[in-house]
Formats: sequence, structure tokens, C-alpha cells
Amino acid sequence: MVSGRYHVTTFGCQMNAHDSGRIEGMLESLGYAAAPNRDEADLILFNTCSIREAADSRFVAHLMEARAVKRRRPETIIGVGGCWAQSMKDEIFAEYPFVDVAFGPGQAARLAEFLASDSIGARGFFEFESFTADLPMRREQGHHAWVQISVGCNCRCSYCIVPSTRGREVSRPLGDLTREVRALAASGVVEVTLLGQNVNAWGRDLRPERSSFSALLAALDGIEGIERIRYTSPHPKDMREDVIDAHATLESVCEHIHLPLQSGSSRILKRMRRTYDRARYMDRVAMIRERVPDCAITTDIIVGFPGETEDDFAETLAVVEEVGFDGAFTFVFSPRRGTEAAAMEEEFVDGDVARERMERLVEAVRRRAGERAERFLGRELEVMIEGSSRDDPSQLRGRTRHNRNVYFEGMGRAGELAPVLITGTTSQSLTGEMALVAAAQRLSR
Repeated sequence: MVSGRYHVTTFGCQMNAHDSGRIEGMLESLGYAAAPNRDEADLILFNTCSIREAADSRFVAHLMEARAVKRRRPETIIGVGGCWAQSMKDEIFAEYPFVDVAFGPGQAARLAEFLASDSIGARGFFEFESFTADLPMRREQGHHAWVQISVGCNCRCSYCIVPSTRGREVSRPLGDLTREVRALAASGVVEVTLLGQNVNAWGRDLRPERSSFSALLAALDGIEGIERIRYTSPHPKDMREDVIDAHATLESVCEHIHLPLQSGSSRILKRMRRTYDRARYMDRVAMIRERVPDCAITTDIIVGFPGETEDDFAETLAVVEEVGFDGAFTFVFSPRRGTEAAAMEEEFVDGDVARERMERLVEAVRRRAGERAERFLGRELEVMIEGSSRDDPSQLRGRTRHNRNVYFEGMGRAGELAPVLITGTTSQSLTGEMALVAAAQRLSR
């Protein structure tokens, strides 16, 4: 058994956070222990993202800090995993010769092989061949767990590098997933978040029998002890009637759907290769509002995609106003190497124009989210406690089934469900009092 101390830095999405937890679990099974900082680590690891240029730049700055540690302690091992490593597989060792091992998202298990070998010299592992979910997990929260249900993506969005860094869609078998979630429930987990690049396409590649995402939700809903099921990220083209009905009929599936828009302009959506237009997207929204009236809808929006005109952007603002999203992740377009959109350089939107559009978009999203939040005022909501408020330790912090943060007075432990009377709202969070506390205060008056 190898041993030593490790330090992992994670960049990017929830899938990367899940993968890092699995890598940490694997390292601890090998005898490694976590180090509080890089200076104390024998193994310095980075789990990287390559969705946006800013993530690349931030990671490289951290990588240079690791190089400084290696210069002081040459025996230190530096490893780079994840999407950036996969996208740089042909250049990484030439450009960063101090890196000892590099591996793509599907090759995390090979890190153990490298650490246990007597080989000297850098090694790279970049084939698409396994799930990180097959590795042991190190979890920070006892009541919540990420569950990887698939890897890869068959879509070919013109701005996205994910298909080339994580490969084609591959679904984990239903039996593997139900066994994992039953084991999690037995260990005290009450909430799971299902992960995939295109999560609601799960099951169509399974053989000999295909399955569906709604069937998976139904199977997991039946597992005793699981109170809440969430998932990310879906694709509008696969947000079908049976999935929406699952939100309406399955007790543990939360009233929150993340439905990435990217643009409100059908012309831009076609250039993005999103495979739906504005009308199709709005049809999905209408179905959600009809079947699950109180459902929170959040989204992703890209500003300044190559060729976006003021009229195109106005269509995006119009969708924001009409839908009234409960929240949105907003991004200024950033070209990624090797993508179709990166070759549209002659149509790039001026940076100042894109930033000004972003300001208008953020204002519209916040205003409409604030208006949507007002529907919770005076209501008693079920809140899952996550811990103490970071800003005020005398208050508890939790989350509603609508994925809204709530800060409230009361007592309880992480993972417990508490009835909370909502007394205040903002565009991003709610405030309130535990319902029993509020009732006692009314009686004492």
C-alpha cells in the first residue's frame, strides 16, 4: 500500500466535485491522508475544467504555485485530471514538464496504478473507459450525496468542448444505481442529486433493454429513506412529458427544474446547434407550469454568442420576462479551442457590447426572480437543514424543495426537515422562522 498526504483542488461543475470526492476516497483507500494545504502534500492534484477560458487561466496560476512547491521538494508528485487535461493531452507534458501524471475524466482509477507502480517519468491516461462512480467516495455532507448516472454527451453544441473531453453518452445500469442509492440511504443520506452531462437522456443506450430517465426517477423514489431527489443538468430536447409528470407525481422528486435556455433567439440557437428553437423551449415551460404549477425553473444563458445582434439579445430578454426564471447562471461567450464557435472569430461580439448586455440581463433576471420569490411570503415550507448560516451562526441555513436557500431561527441538525414560515424574500434567498417557534411566539403575545 502506498501512503502519504494529498491535496486536491477542484475547478468547474458539480460533476467535477463528484469526481474529486471519488478520487479522494480512492486515495484514502490507498493509505493517503488529506493535507490542509499544498505545501504539506506529497501528492498535489488538480481536477480541471475547460468550459470557459477564465477557468483555464485560474487553473494555470494554481499549477505554477504547485511547481514552486516541487522546486522546494522535488519528490512531490503533481497530477492533473479532468477536462482541461483531456483537451491538452497532446501538449501537457511538453508545456508543463513538471507534471508527473495526467488523466482524463474517465481515467481517474488509473491514478492508483501510477502511484503503485515503480515507473519513473510522466504518464498520461486519456481513454474513455470507466465511471468515477465505481471508486469509493469521500463525502463532506452526511445527509446529501451526488450520484453519477451517466458520462459523456452526444450533443454537438457549437460552443461546447464537453463531447471531446468526456466522450459519448454512456448510462450506468439501473441495478447499479438503485444499489448505490439504497446503500447511501442506509448510511444516513436523505437527499441525492443525479449527475450527467445530459442527465435526462439516461437509459437510451442501455442494452439489451433501453430505459428512460422517468423510470429511473420512479425506481429511486421507491427507496426508503430518500426524501429528496434532484438532478443536473438536463437538456430541453429531452425534457419530455413523462419527466415533467415525475415531478408532479413522485413524492421525492423536487419542484425544481433547471432548463438551460442559452439564447432566446431561434436564429442564435440554430448557430449554437441546440436542436430546439424558442417555440419548443416555451412549450416545455408551458407544460411544466401546467403540470407542476409551483415548480421553480432556473436556466443558463450565454450573452454575446458570435453573430448575436441587439435584436437577438432583445429576444433573450423577452423570454426572461415571459418565463420569470427563479434564477439563472449567466455567462459572456468565451471561445473554446477546437469548437465550431471558436472559428467564428469574424463575428465575435465586441467585449464592451457583451458586458453591457450582460448587465441588462442580470438586472432582468434578478428582478423577475425577486418577483417570483414573493409567492413564498407567508407560506410554510419544508426546509432541509444544511447547517448554520455562514454570516450569522445563531441562524440555521437550509434549502426548500424549490432549491431556494432559507435562513431562519430554530434548532435542528443537518439533514433534518423543518417547517419554516417564510417572512422575507430576496431574488436569491428566503428568511423565516421555524413554524413551531413562530406559533409559540404568537401564543405568548
